[in-house]
Amino acid sequence: MLRAIVLGAGFPLLLILVWDRAVAMTGTRLIPSPYQVAVMMYDFTFGGIYDDAFSGTILTHIWKSMQRVYGGFLLAAAIGIPLGMMLGRIKVLRQLLDPTISVLRPIPVTAWLPLSMIFFGLGPNAAIFLVFLGAFYPILLNTMFGVRSIDPKLFEAASMLGCTGPSLFRQIVLPASLPAIFNGLRIAHGFAWILIVVGEMTGVPTGLGSVVMDGRTLSRTDLVITGMIVIGACGFVTDRIIVAISNRLLSWSPQHRE
Repeated sequence: MLRAIVLGAGFPLLLILVWDRAVAMTGTRLIPSPYQVAVMMYDFTFGGIYDDAFSGTILTHIWKSMQRVYGGFLLAAAIGIPLGMMLGRIKVLRQLLDPTISVLRPIPVTAWLPLSMIFFGLGPNAAIFLVFLGAFYPILLNTMFGVRSIDPKLFEAASMLGCTGPSLFRQIVLPASLPAIFNGLRIAHGFAWILIVVGEMTGVPTGLGSVVMDGRTLSRTDLVITGMIVIGACGFVTDRIIVAISNRLLSWSPQHRE
């Protein structure tokens, strides 16, 4: 455990050292030093240094971004998992919807930005929609893959035991496809946090993505990097929660433990 912590922390510390030396050697004013970012992080968290619109507001921005990230992510899971199970199991439905999904999936989420503001107006609903789009396809495709990878002998055995209809999905399809579903959830969760910056370009005044965009507008690179670090930290912590849930539910599958 200690070795894992040391190894996990060692590389980021090395990157910070390289960053600090690179700024000092080049004398650039475009990229702040780690110390300047640390000062900005302290003010963003506690206030008392710059006393501007961002001072001491970190919890407000994290809370607003989490509402949008998990609003879109949970909606994507609620639709993507059942639909993926049906598409993976029902051939006719797969033939009907797969061409449309294959056409829509390559469209970048950023291309939906103007339409999202037309559909939902300026505000959080447009951000939730964009996060939903980014998270939906990894969940759907991994669920389909999990269902289609199930050994046909399991279905034969279930049929012999009288397990059909909805009980087949509940007792056979869902448990057997859980490893693939959790892989899709982790990928989608990462995309959800990545897309919060795009989502919060829709005119919302608060949120970590909004902070990054404001930092760009104000040419405050220290604020941009601070927002990036907080987004990464939030994504990391919540990803560990998904991993813990996965390990608990997939304790019967040692190859999926981390």
